[in-house]
Amino acid sequence: MGGAARVKICGINSEAAFDAAVAAGADWLGFVFFPPSPRAISAERAAGLSARAPGGPLRVGLFVRPNPAEIAAVLAALPLDILQIHGPAEQARAVRARFGKPVWRAVGIASAADLPVDADGADALLLDASPPRGATRPGGNARPFDWTLLRGWRPPAPWLLAGGLTPETVAAAIAATGASAVDVSSGVERRPGEKDPALIRAFIAAAHGESSE
Repeated sequence: MGGAARVKICGINSEAAFDAAVAAGADWLGFVFFPPSPRAISAERAAGLSARAPGGPLRVGLFVRPNPAEIAAVLAALPLDILQIHGPAEQARAVRARFGKPVWRAVGIASAADLPVDADGADALLLDASPPRGATRPGGNARPFDWTLLRGWRPPAPWLLAGGLTPETVAAAIAATGASAVDVSSGVERRPGEKDPALIRAFIAAAHGESSE
C-alpha cells in the first residue's frame, strides 16, 4: 500500500514551523510539554502559536508520565484536541477518564512482543522505536524500528507510525507498513529542536504521495 497518509508534525515551537505545517496541510500539530526535550514549549507559548491559525489541524499535546495537574495547567491555557501520553497503559486510561479528551498512547517497539494487542482504553496508538539504552527522552530518538515486525499484526485501534521518518523515507515507510498516518519530529529539523519549513513541506508532500515544489 502506498499513497496519501495523514501527517502529524510534532515538536512545533516556532512561528515558521507552525505556519509551514498549517500551509502544507498537516493533519495534526504536536506540542511537547516535557522539559528535557529540545522541543519543549510552555503552555503560554503554545497557545500563542496556536492562535495564529484558529481551527485547522488538530492540536496534540505530548506528555511524559504526567500528573493530572500538569495536564490541567496546559489545558487552562490551550484547549488541546488530543492528549498524547508516554507512560503505562493505566495512565493513559486515567487521563482519558479525568479529562474526557481523546488519548493517544505511545508504544515503544523493539520486538514483535512489544506490538500492542489491546488499545487499553486509548483512542489511538503511536508506534515508535524503543528508546536506546541510556536515553533521557522517550521515543525512538530519530531511529526507526524494524517495520517487518508489523507483518501479520492486527491493530487493536487506529495507529500512527513514528520513529526516524524523514522526507526521503516516509513514502517507503508507508508502502512497507500500510500506515495510514505518520508522525515526524527530528526528521524535519535542521538541528535538534529547530524545525526546517522546507523539510516540513517536503515531508508532508511525500506522505501525501506528491512532489514538493
